[in-house]
Amino acid sequence: ERVGNTVGGGNLRASAHSSSPFCWTSNTADQSSNSADSVLEFIGGCDDALDWCRKFAQPPAAPSTSTDGEANIAEMVPDGHSPSHSYDYDLLILGGGSGGLAASKEAAKLGAKVAVLDYVKPSPAGSKWGLGGTCVNVGCIPKKLMHNAALLNGNYVHDQPHYGIGVTPESIEANYGMTQDNTAATHSWDMLKQNVQNHIRGLNFKYRVDLREKEVTYLNLLGKFVDKNTIETVDKKGNVDTVTFSRCMIAVGGRPTPLNCEGGELAISSDDIFSLDRDPGKVLCVGASYISLECAGFLRGIGKDVTVAVRSILLRGFDRECAKLIGEHMKDEGIVFREEVVPTKLEKVGEKIKVTFSNGESDEYDTVLAAIGRSGDTSKLGLENVGVAVNPKNSKISAKFEQTSVPNIYVIGDVMDGCPELTPVAIHAGKALSRRLFGGSNQAMDYRNICTTVFTPLEYGTVGYSEDEAIAEFGEESVTVYHKYFIPLEWSLSPSRGSHQGFCKAIVNKHTDKVLGLHYLGPNAGEVMQGFGTAMKLGCKFEDITETVGIHPTTAEEFTTLSITKESGEDAAASGC
Repeated sequence: ERVGNTVGGGNLRASAHSSSPFCWTSNTADQSSNSADSVLEFIGGCDDALDWCRKFAQPPAAPSTSTDGEANIAEMVPDGHSPSHSYDYDLLILGGGSGGLAASKEAAKLGAKVAVLDYVKPSPAGSKWGLGGTCVNVGCIPKKLMHNAALLNGNYVHDQPHYGIGVTPESIEANYGMTQDNTAATHSWDMLKQNVQNHIRGLNFKYRVDLREKEVTYLNLLGKFVDKNTIETVDKKGNVDTVTFSRCMIAVGGRPTPLNCEGGELAISSDDIFSLDRDPGKVLCVGASYISLECAGFLRGIGKDVTVAVRSILLRGFDRECAKLIGEHMKDEGIVFREEVVPTKLEKVGEKIKVTFSNGESDEYDTVLAAIGRSGDTSKLGLENVGVAVNPKNSKISAKFEQTSVPNIYVIGDVMDGCPELTPVAIHAGKALSRRLFGGSNQAMDYRNICTTVFTPLEYGTVGYSEDEAIAEFGEESVTVYHKYFIPLEWSLSPSRGSHQGFCKAIVNKHTDKVLGLHYLGPNAGEVMQGFGTAMKLGCKFEDITETVGIHPTTAEEFTTLSITKESGEDAAASGC
């Protein structure tokens, strides 16, 4: 009974286990000892004990390696955790986004007593949302749905009539036997926004149910560190309490960086656009980040008048050639680019917002959307109370193997300095960390060769090095670039689509034939790139791709037929089928 109570204090499975046998590991071989101090880990009943013995008797597996051959082993600093601690929780997670939720459920599955503390502070414009974090509420999910709305509208205008959809004998006769693009369809912002928000609310509810089923405690409270094992909590009514923990995982993500100019408070951000309670009308998107360009793309795609203000270059951190092609495509779609300017003043003029730019020019807009970057949401966490330092440039937390300078406080996802701001990265890192903390794993998160897609009108999928990064890392004499322009078959019947091209390239190490980076511009970029991401993680060579039989006719197949190098100077346009 003493053993059960001791283990059960930090383990939900042990507390619920009421049958014989009750198996645990001990730090002593003395069979007569069942003192609380000797208990290490609860195993379970008969089946669990047999599984434990099988795993124990197996020879150790070779450590996982990254694509450069290095073992992905996390060397953690001891954090003082003991199964017999007296705190409220084994693990307290700050933040109910994708990473925090994934980590909480993984830790609970491994027997930890876990709570998730999540409280959404309204945006400066007053927008609020539910459980699930940025991706679900104000990021990936609504963005992809609105991007799809733009694609559907483009299909109606540019594709359907040329596939015979909606074409009448009268229209064929009027156009001398030819088909013409449709005029733009009417669009209801309210209907799109309402349906997107209804879908999100359904996801919010599912996440709460999922936590309950996984026996993770959900606390809708705002938290602030008191010390390294205590959080002060405040609810929406202002009631103050405390929660204690053996380990804490910070997964609060980031928030948009505000526009720093006179009248900047008149601008909204990506926290607000997806639930905007009015038609956006004429829009200025400030910034050349992927968030700014994605928003500009779907807004233009549903018929809005869109301008993008660019301070320097498009898509900093991405391949320069691909970024240039995306910009050219967006201009062809009717998006206006104001280059090498920033807003210096925003002022209300009737129902409009007048924006004055750094070059002295001005214009009026219905909506100004600032997307100039994101900062870690750490200002109110009380990190100074526990000695966890943040990068003053972006308010993010530095860590090694997700462990901060305070050993029992960990960090994952967008709030970790240097971490790619991608939902699947936070999910994988959170799960891997929970396995190390409660499952006996030593597997580190591998942050290299991670696929991503930018959902601009011309979608961009990428994995690995950009061309400039590869040349800087390996030297121009060691890098070969294979490239190709192509027209996706599904665009070929539309005269207006036919002026646009897809593009792909492979960046290869000349000496080893190893693929360093893959880049793709065209339809369904995310679907195309995901499989190549696996190949890159396995360290594929260029010959592996070109010796793969392609699926015909697809755009992904274009990678398997790459043969022309940049240095050859030959025409890279595709020919034939």
